[in-house]
Amino acid sequence: MSINATLIVQMIVFLILVWFTMKFVWPPIVAALDERAKKIAEGLSAADRAKADLAAANKRVEQQLSAARDDAAKRLADAERLAQQLVEEAKSRAAEEGAKIIAAAKAEAAQESVKAREALREQVAGLAVKGAESILRREVNAAVHAELLGRLKSEL
Repeated sequence: MSINATLIVQMIVFLILVWFTMKFVWPPIVAALDERAKKIAEGLSAADRAKADLAAANKRVEQQLSAARDDAAKRLADAERLAQQLVEEAKSRAAEEGAKIIAAAKAEAAQESVKAREALREQVAGLAVKGAESILRREVNAAVHAELLGRLKSEL
């Protein structure tokens, strides 16, 4: 066989191989490559969606944290205001109790003063009667001179 015939037979065999490859081998390889490219694209889009979901979740978490901080600050302010109000109420009650105690003490002191004055008047009246007895050198009867002694007490 000649080189030309060998070359022609090799070309025919090569063309059959190319046709066979294009008909039976190449389509499954292309389909597998297309499917792989599709899966990669889906994975990338899923990753992008997951990133977006993560960002949205982080944003919601930040909003909830901010709301919780605001709520805690509000509750703390309410508690401080309530504590201040309770302190003010306790102060006003203590002032009222103090005023009542002072008023009661003043009333008691006035009452004691009145009692002391009455006792002093009694003693002065007794001393006046004794003084009058010694001046007159005779006994003064308290029952007989009750009106006179009453006037004397009121004048003192």
